[in-house]
Amino acid sequence: MCRLLLVHNPAGIDPNAYLNDFRTMCAESQEYQGHGWGCTWRNQNQWAQYHNINPIWEDSKSDFPKTTLFLVHARSAFRDEGIVVENNMPFVDERNAFIFNGELRGVKVKAEGRIGAEKIFNYIKRFDKGDMSHAINRATGIIVNRSRYIRAMNFVLATPEYAYIYSLYSEDEAYFQMQQSLENGTTVVSSRPIATHTGAWQPIANKSMFSIKL
Repeated sequence: MCRLLLVHNPAGIDPNAYLNDFRTMCAESQEYQGHGWGCTWRNQNQWAQYHNINPIWEDSKSDFPKTTLFLVHARSAFRDEGIVVENNMPFVDERNAFIFNGELRGVKVKAEGRIGAEKIFNYIKRFDKGDMSHAINRATGIIVNRSRYIRAMNFVLATPEYAYIYSLYSEDEAYFQMQQSLENGTTVVSSRPIATHTGAWQPIANKSMFSIKL
C-alpha cells in the first residue's frame, strides 16, 4: 500500500530534506511503492503540484520552494493496475488536497473517480456543506458500513484552513499505523518516522480523526 507524508509549519519549511528521507523510507518499504509519486504545496493561497510516474527514489528533484504545508504520496497500485500519472496523488481541486493509503473490498457506494482513492475523495466532498470534519465523519461512516472488508483507510484531506488526518486499519498495525511528531513548530505526519525530524514520534490511534490548523 501507499506511503504518506505531511509537513506543516506556519512560519515556513524547506520541504526538500523531508522529501529525501521520505524517498528512502519508500525504497525500503516492505511493500513496493514504485508506481509513481506526487506532491502538493501551498503557493499564494492555491495548490501547486508535481507528479512523476517513476518510483519516487528514482526521481531526484529536490528544488521545491519554501512553503507552509507540503503533502507527499508514493503509490503502490492495487493489483498493479492503472499505472498512469493521472492516477498519482495528491488529488486536488480549487480548495482541497487529498492523499490516501489503504485497501477496501466490496464497497457499495457510488462516486466518480478513476481509482478507489479518487472516489473516496469525491464521496467525502459530497457531504461538505461548510464543515469538512462533519463531511469526513459522515462519509467514512457510510463507507465502513457499506464495505465488505477494509484492510486500511488512512488519508489526509487538506483545506485552506485545516488538514484532517483520518486513520482506520484492520490488520498489520506495524505497517498501517501512521506516526506524528511536533518539533520547533513543525508538525510531521508520516507513514513511518523519518530521520530529518528528530522530535519524539507518537503513533496515531486506530479509528481516529484529528485536524491541524493551517
